Amino acid sequence: MSSNGVVTRFAPSPTGYLHIGGARTALFNWLFARHHGGKFLLRIEDTDRARSTPEATEAIFEGMRWLGLDWDGDAVSQFERVPRHQEAAQQMLDAGTAYKCYATKEEIEAFREQARVEKRPPLFQSPWRDSTDMPDLPFVVRLKAPKSGETVVDDQVQGRITFQNETMDDLVLLRSDGTPTYMLAVVVDDHDMGVTHVIRGDDHLTNAARQTLISQALGWEVPVFAHVPMIHGEDGKKLSKRHGALGVEEYRDMGYLAAAMRNYLARLGWSHGNDEFFTTEQAIEWFSLEPIGKSPARFDFKKLGNLSGQHIRATDNAELLEEIIAYVAAQNGEPFTENQKSVFLSSMDSLKARAKVIPELLDMAYFFLGSRPFVPDAKAAQILDIVSRGMLNRLTSRLRDATWSLENLEAEIRDFAEGEELKLGKVAQPLRAALTGRGVSPSVFDMMVTLGKEETLARLEDVST
Repeated sequence: MSSNGVVTRFAPSPTGYLHIGGARTALFNWLFARHHGGKFLLRIEDTDRARSTPEATEAIFEGMRWLGLDWDGDAVSQFERVPRHQEAAQQMLDAGTAYKCYATKEEIEAFREQARVEKRPPLFQSPWRDSTDMPDLPFVVRLKAPKSGETVVDDQVQGRITFQNETMDDLVLLRSDGTPTYMLAVVVDDHDMGVTHVIRGDDHLTNAARQTLISQALGWEVPVFAHVPMIHGEDGKKLSKRHGALGVEEYRDMGYLAAAMRNYLARLGWSHGNDEFFTTEQAIEWFSLEPIGKSPARFDFKKLGNLSGQHIRATDNAELLEEIIAYVAAQNGEPFTENQKSVFLSSMDSLKARAKVIPELLDMAYFFLGSRPFVPDAKAAQILDIVSRGMLNRLTSRLRDATWSLENLEAEIRDFAEGEELKLGKVAQPLRAALTGRGVSPSVFDMMVTLGKEETLARLEDVST
C-alpha cells in the first residue's frame, strides 16, 4: 500500500448512462476509500472513440453526482494518456519483457486453425518472441509472458486463485497503429494514479492475472484485487433490460431518493449483520471488503421500494422538500409557490407516511397543489354518488360551526357518522373524494386542517350543490 494510504478508482467506459452495476462498483470503491480516509478517483476509459462522446461522459458524471459519490481531483481521460501507455510499452521492450511481433492476421488465424485440427490449445505462439530481426513491416507489441509456473491472485473477495502460466498467451500491449490495448492502459493508469485497491466486477477476474504479469514486467507493485459478483435479476439471470431499469438516471426519474439507492446498492452483495436500513454515514463507518459475498446478488424492486419508503420517512421534512423541489425542476414541472412550499412542509408528516418515491408524495399532495374545482378520477366519481353527495351536504352544514382543530374535527365527523348510522369509513371516503377528486389521499382530518376551514367548505360545496 502506498504511503498516502488507500486509493481506489472507478473506471467506467462511457456508454451513455451509468449502469446500475457500475454504480454499485463505484459505491463500493467510494465507501472503502472514505472508510479509510483515502482517495476515490474517477477515470473515464474512453479509448473507444466511436462510443466515447462528451454526452456519454457527462451522463456518467451526472449519475455519480446524483448518487452523491464525489471523487477526488479531476476525472482522468484514458485516451489523453496514450503517449504514457506507449512509453510504458517501450520500457518493456527495452527491458526485454515485451517484443515486437510481425505476424499477420492471416498467419495467426492459420496457426489457431491448425491447433484446433490437432486439438491443441489455440494460444498463439509467436515466432517473433525471441527473434532479433527487425523487418520494416507493421508490428504489434506483445508481452513476453512466462511459459511455466503460475500466477497467483490473492483476491479479497474470491480468495486465492492460481492461474497456470502455460494457459496464458503473449497478449498484445500495443496495436499496429500504436494505440494501447485495455490491458496495458489499465495497468499504467492504475500505477500512475497510485491506486492501491482495484474493486470491480468478477467478470474481470481473469484480467487480474494478465494485469499482474504486466505489472511485474514493469517492475511495479501489484494492487490489491477485490472482484465482486455481478448483479442478477430476480430470476437469477444476469441483469438486463428485461428486468427493468438499468441506468441510474432512470431511478432518479422514478423518484427514488439517492440515499435510498446508496443504501440498497450497498446491500447488494455486502452486509453488516442483519442491518437492512442504514444511513450513508453508517455505511462509511462499517464498510470493509470481508463481508462481500461470493454469490451474485439479486435486484429486488420490492425491497428497494420498502427501503426508499423508510428513507423518505427518516428524512428531515425541510430536506425532503428540497429533494422534491429538485425532482420537480429536473422533470421540468411547474415550480412551487411560496405558499405551496409552506403547506407542503406543514403537511409532510402526513404525506410521507405511506410514500415510497417522490411521485407518490406529489400524488398525495395533489389536494393542495391542484386547483378547484377538481375533476374526480374514476374511483372518486364512483364514490361520489347521489347518496354520498346528500350526506356531504348535511356534513357541510354541521362543519360551518365547527372549531377547526385536528382533535375537534375528528370528534365532529365521528359523531356525525354515528348520527347517520354509518361507519367512519363510509363518511371519510366521500369526504376524501370531495376534497381531492381522488380515491386515495392522506388522512382526511390532516387534509382539513391543512386546507383550513374556508377552503374545505368550498370544496365540499363544489360537490354537494
